[in-house]
Order: sequence, then structure tokens, then C-alpha cells
Amino acid sequence: MVAARPRLLFVITEDWYFWSHRLDLARAARDGGFDVLVATRVRDHGKRIEQEGFKLLPIRMIRRSRHLLRELAAVMELVGLYRRERPDIVHHVAMKPILYGSLAARLARVPAVVNAFAGLGYVFIAPGRWAGVVRFLIGRALRWTLALPRARVVVQNAEDRERLVRDGIVPLGRAVVIRGSGIDTATFTPGPESAGEPLVVLASRMLWDKGVLEFVEAAGLMKAQGVRAKCVLVGMVDEENPAQIPERRLRAWQAEGNVEWWGHRDDMRQVLSAACVVVLPSYREGLPKVLLEAAACARPLVATDVPGCREVVRNGDTGILVPPKNAQALAQAITTLLHDPALCERMGRRGRDLVVKEFSVERIAGETLALYRELLGRA
Repeated sequence: MVAARPRLLFVITEDWYFWSHRLDLARAARDGGFDVLVATRVRDHGKRIEQEGFKLLPIRMIRRSRHLLRELAAVMELVGLYRRERPDIVHHVAMKPILYGSLAARLARVPAVVNAFAGLGYVFIAPGRWAGVVRFLIGRALRWTLALPRARVVVQNAEDRERLVRDGIVPLGRAVVIRGSGIDTATFTPGPESAGEPLVVLASRMLWDKGVLEFVEAAGLMKAQGVRAKCVLVGMVDEENPAQIPERRLRAWQAEGNVEWWGHRDDMRQVLSAACVVVLPSYREGLPKVLLEAAACARPLVATDVPGCREVVRNGDTGILVPPKNAQALAQAITTLLHDPALCERMGRRGRDLVVKEFSVERIAGETLALYRELLGRA
């Protein structure tokens, strides 16, 4: 008798995020013997997900919603889904799926759970008294919901694990560091830079805490100093994120002439390969995939000296680290690289070597599948 394939269910709020950040892992799980199901809000990538052979389960969870009855309905929707689909293991990604999904998993008695933080983002870095109150309440909720008997919390860097353990949210033995979701180093490969002005790219969602303002200010400083460069923002407006930058602001910056905004792009390998320098002046990250993709394309990096970015940018080796919220230091670092092609070439080569050795999709997927199998064995 042939044993049934274990059922792995991903729960993630947006289909575009699954497609950009968890697709390779889901493929590896499918090829490694799992039946893969994807519960997400379906917008643009539903057909693509189904064409991969994954079972698509539309859900109505909205990231920005704060309406009590709607939030209770979202939890009960997951309870019903878990009871109906009977997954052997559920992989929650990001804060709301972790909170609501873990509660639903308790009620539905899901055998094993993985709770993956993409990073300790807005809730953990927002300033002000109200943000502190929200952090306290979420911390209390996380302590209870994460205390499932057969569950693990996955973070993308050791500093995030230390923060969760120090705050008493997760016991040390239940927190695992798996660095990202892996990079397809056969797709993201070095290519020729674009002709003409050197291209400097910041690629991310258009959020204030990605350091977009500092990049725009740095572009203005470089232009005033006569530095020859085309500074480009690449990424979508995330309307459900409280740190979103409105489209009108992006278009106003573009009209001022210091930066261009290209919006969302599907051809990120071509964009990153064409760049001379790739920049991410974020305030905090889990593990920024765009920096890994850029390094795989052998591009030198400039990023802030904060958790997550430090995992990829080894200062003076694969790129340059600068203080957060410091446009002048950012402009100086970019200028240094633009004026030193040999340094760019060396950093790009070292970055490519780092990604191939430590961050390939084969390695990261292997670590994640091993975690699944450990939990299923105990279950």
C-alpha cells in the first residue's frame, strides 16, 4: 500500500507575495513528496498558482482590516478551511496569518504548524506611545498563539530570534533561523550593465520604512554634486501597509527630476543586472530578497547597518553599510562605488559567491523541508 503524501498548506495574505517569496519553496515541497495547498487572497496570480499544480484556496483575510467582526470571521474562515482540508502541516507567513492561523490551528487540531516571520517589521519599529501599546498587546497575543505543542517559529536572522526570545514571546528551543526562502541562482545571474548613465536601483515596495525618502534625498545630493547617475525606484504602492508612500508623492518626486519611479516590474533579473549599484536603505529587515537577487547578479550593494541587511551586505566585501536615515552617508557610499569600477566588480563577484554558497534555493528549501519532516515525525 502506497503511503499518502503529506498535505502542506501555505497561508499567506496576498497571492503576489506567495508568488514572489514562497514559490520556489512550494515547488521544492511538491517535488519532495508533499501535496501543496495555498490559501491566499486571490488577485493577480491565481491561475499561475493552479498551473503549478497547487490547490488554490481563496480566503478573504485583509492585512489592514481592524474591524472586530471581520477579524473574527477571518479566524473562523481558517478554522473551517483547516477542518475541511485536513492539512498535516500548516505554514503561516507574516504577522496576521501567524496570529489568526495559530488560533485556528488550535481549534481545528492541526497536527503541525510552522510560523514564519518575514521580518519584525512595522509593528516592532514604529515610534510613539501608541505603537508601544500595540507592540505590548501583540506580544501578549503571540505568546499564547505560538505556544502550540508541535510548532516552530521561523525567523530569517539571528537578531530577530534573539528579540523574540528576549521579549518572552518564543522559547529558545522553538525558534529556528532559516535565512529567507532561497534564490534561484540559475535565473539570477550576472549580465551586462545598461548603456549610458550608470543605473542606481532601489527595488522594494514603496514604503517609508524601506528608506525611500532617504534614497530620494541622496539622489538630490548626488545631482547637486555633479555625480552622473540615473536613480530609479522600482516597486508597487502597497495600499494596505500603514507605511505606504502615496502614488502622488512618488509622481511628485519623479517630476522634480532626481529619481524615476518605474512601478512594479516582473523582469527583476533584467532590472538588477542592468544596474550599476543596488540600494536598500531600510530601517529593519528579515532578510531582504532583493539584496540576495542583486548579489546573485553580481551587483555591489549599499544598505543600512540594520538587522537583515547585515546578513547580505558584508561591509567592504559584498557592499557598503551606512547608518539608517542618513541620506548624506547613503549618497557618499553610492558615489564611492560609481567612481570605482574595480571595487564594484570585486564586490559583485564576492556577493555572487556568498549567495551561491549560503542562500541558494536548494539549501534553504532543504532546511525548510527538514523542519517539516521533523515536525511530522513528532506529530
